[in-house]
Amino acid sequence: MVDQIKQLAQQYFNDVVSFRRHLHQYPELSFEEYKSSEYVCSILDNHSIFYTKGIVKTGIVAIIEGKNPKSKTILLRADLDALPIEEKNDVAYKSQNIGMMHACGHDVHTASVLGTAIIMNQLKDYFEGTVKIMFQPGEEVLPGGSSLMIKEGILNNPKVTVALAQHVFPSMEVGKVGFREGMYMASTDELHITINGKGGHAAMAADYINPLVVAAHIITEVEKQFPFIIDTEGVARNVQNNIPTVIAFGKIEGKGATNVIPETVYLAGTFRTMDEIWRKEVKQKITNIITFLSDKYHVKVDINILDGYPYLVNDNFVTQHCKESAIEYLGKENVEDLPLRMTAEDFAYITQQVPSCFYRLGTGNKTKGIISGVHTSTFDIDEKALEISTGLMAWMAFKLLNA
Repeated sequence: MVDQIKQLAQQYFNDVVSFRRHLHQYPELSFEEYKSSEYVCSILDNHSIFYTKGIVKTGIVAIIEGKNPKSKTILLRADLDALPIEEKNDVAYKSQNIGMMHACGHDVHTASVLGTAIIMNQLKDYFEGTVKIMFQPGEEVLPGGSSLMIKEGILNNPKVTVALAQHVFPSMEVGKVGFREGMYMASTDELHITINGKGGHAAMAADYINPLVVAAHIITEVEKQFPFIIDTEGVARNVQNNIPTVIAFGKIEGKGATNVIPETVYLAGTFRTMDEIWRKEVKQKITNIITFLSDKYHVKVDINILDGYPYLVNDNFVTQHCKESAIEYLGKENVEDLPLRMTAEDFAYITQQVPSCFYRLGTGNKTKGIISGVHTSTFDIDEKALEISTGLMAWMAFKLLNA
C-alpha cells in the first residue's frame, strides 16, 4: 500500500502544484476566503467528494467513508487564509491581489490536503472508518477559525477520534519532516494597554503627568517580575518555575514631540507560555502590576488582555505512530525531532480535545535559494514538497485508520 500511495502522490503531483499556484495567485485575508473556498469546492466536485460548505461562512468539511465508516474518524485539517503582505517574488504564480500574500504556506496546506483527499477517495475500499477533511478560515487572527468551527460541531457527526495537520517549515530542507511528542507550541495572548496621563508643554513639568514614563515603568516592572533564561533549545523559560514563558512588548505609541508631552500612550505586546494554570496567574499578575503603577502615578490605564490560542500538545501515541509511518514512507534519515516553539497555532484548539499530531513539512532548498522564512515578502517553497506532503499524510491517515 505504501508504494501505491507513493504512485498516486506522483500521479497527482502536477494537479496539486496547480492547486497551490492558483491559491497562491489569489490570496484572501482571514475570514474573507470566499473565492478560495469556491475553488476548493470545485476540486472536490471534480473528484466526487462529498462536502458541506459555508461553515463559519467560508469553511468546508468533506467526508470520505471507508469500510465500517462509524468505527473511527480521522480529521485532516488545512487553513485557507493569507496575510496582509505585498509579495516580492518574481514568479509566474505571484499574488495578483495587491497587499495580500500566502506568506505562511496555507496555500501549500490546502493544496496538499486536497491531494490527500483525492488519494484517500481512491483508497476508500481499503481503510476502516471515515476521513473528515476540514478547510478552515482565519487561522491568522483571533479567535481563530478552528475554534469557531469547533463551536459549529466540526469534531462531531461523525465524532473525531484522531486529528492530523501539517505546517510548512522553510528552515528544513525539502524531503524531510519533523515531529515532537507532547507540548510543542505555546499559547498566545495579546496585551493592549492604554495609559491616559495629562499632556502639556515639556518645559512645564508641574503641569503634566507623562504617560511615557508610566509606560516605561510598566515594561521594566513586567521584565523584573518575570525574569527568564534561554535554554539549550533557545526557548525562554521563567526563572522561578522553568515554564517556557515569553512576555514581550513590540509596540509603544505616544504621539508627542521633543517639547510636547502626549496625553495618552499605547502599549501592545504578547504573552506566550505552555501551562494553563501559569497562563492565568501571569495575566492576573500583569494586571496587578499595571493597576499598582497607575495608582502610584495618578493615571488612568485601560487594560485589555485578549485571550488567544491555547498551547498545542501532540498526543504521544498518535505522534509516535505518525513518526514511525513517516520513517516507513521517507526513510529514517528524513525524519527529525523538533524543538519546542514559542510560536502559536489555532490547531491547538483541536489538540486540546482530540488526540492529535501537528508536524512540520520541509519546504526549503538552500541550493535553489529557497530560504526565506514565513511571514516574509519573499517566502516560497520547493514544490517537490507537495508530492511528499500529499502522500505522507495519506499514508499516516491510512495507517491510523487501520491500526
